[in-house]
Amino acid sequence: MPLVSIIIRTKNEERWISSCIKAINSQSYKNFEIIIVDNSSKDKTVSKAKKLGVKKIVKIKKYLPGKSLNLGIENSKGDYIVCLSAHCIPKSTSWLKSLVSALKNNPNVAGAYGRQQPMKFSSDADKRDLFLVFGLDRRIQVKDSFFHNANSILRKSLWKKNKFDEKITNIEDRIWAKKIISKGWKILYEPEASVYHYHGIHQDGNLERLKNVVNIIQKQDLNFTEGSIDPKRLNIIAIIPVKGKTNFIKKKPLLALTIKSAKQSKYIKEIFVSTDNKETKKIAINHDAKCPFLRPKRLSSPKISLENVQKYSLEMIEKNYKYPDLIVHLEETFPFRDKDMIDKMIEILLNSGYDSLLAAKEESGWIWKESNAGNFDRIDEGDIPRKFKKKSLVGLHGLCCVTYPEYIRQGKLLGPKTGLYKAGSQLSAIEIREKSSFNLFNTSPKEFIK
Repeated sequence: MPLVSIIIRTKNEERWISSCIKAINSQSYKNFEIIIVDNSSKDKTVSKAKKLGVKKIVKIKKYLPGKSLNLGIENSKGDYIVCLSAHCIPKSTSWLKSLVSALKNNPNVAGAYGRQQPMKFSSDADKRDLFLVFGLDRRIQVKDSFFHNANSILRKSLWKKNKFDEKITNIEDRIWAKKIISKGWKILYEPEASVYHYHGIHQDGNLERLKNVVNIIQKQDLNFTEGSIDPKRLNIIAIIPVKGKTNFIKKKPLLALTIKSAKQSKYIKEIFVSTDNKETKKIAINHDAKCPFLRPKRLSSPKISLENVQKYSLEMIEKNYKYPDLIVHLEETFPFRDKDMIDKMIEILLNSGYDSLLAAKEESGWIWKESNAGNFDRIDEGDIPRKFKKKSLVGLHGLCCVTYPEYIRQGKLLGPKTGLYKAGSQLSAIEIREKSSFNLFNTSPKEFIK
């Protein structure tokens, strides 16, 4: 019966520590020592552990999971090392015997981990995690490096040559197992060595923890891959709605500049202009855009929303063309788009999982909103230096909006998960709509100065 050193990492675990240690002391396997590695507990964790007979208490101030385990093992005397979370309670008196047998009976196994089962009050998300991950079948892992130090055992002789990583913030257990497996050792899952654990392996969806875990896996695992959608394989179209005649800048149709921006995209397959005007239709076709229909005049009413116009446009396009996979909404009133903006927005939408992506400009000035009483309420962060203010963005759907056709069919432009893309240059966010703006651009430099 080799000596087993049980390492328990603690920080304010007063609620759990007594149940944990009492369950250990009731084990049928008696040759063990308990070592507490405490991270500055403010409650009675350490006092309770001492009253229950724990003699080795190791202190650690700057906690990291691998560092604390290494510290505990350095103070141990056992040939086998058990890692147990303070809030894990061994289910039966044969828990420790099952862990030890996993190594004694399998000389090619470097470490073993046991089953984890939820408490009655565990969240549904945690119960789901534990039930799905920790099953009833014992298994030997030859390639799979999953390992869990909330309830595990390993050979101290191997640890001396392969200590836990002391710099990473999470999954030190899986990183250690990956290293061990690469050297020809195996990992064993032993369901008979079960503990009750109130939270799941993802700790009830803790977002910061999830992000850290994924970042570590991406850096450590050369085989880690993620799927992505190739925009070149999608049928992406642009729809440019124009009401009435298009305006001109320096005798050049404003519509032509927007068509040119769409043509510069390496992802847009076809460009459609949706208009109610024959002259605008002719200009669109002359600049290599499609204009297979004229919108009915009822859609040019001031009461008709842009969303309804685009819904009609898509219906007409889908009657005569292939169904698009993605739609780029552009308006002719923004003639100075950044050259690569459309393609960048398409790529971001596909790689981020957004339903829609909206072009926007950053606004660092004073932002006001009219109230129901006709007054104005300030909604920015107030009179603090700009560099300390949280960003305020103004959406510019006419500049560019990339969205899925399913939302346009519903009479919407944006889906529920919408992202904002900050325009690269201030010039691209300039909109020309009023007559005075056209007059300004159409004057000569000398006249402008006057």
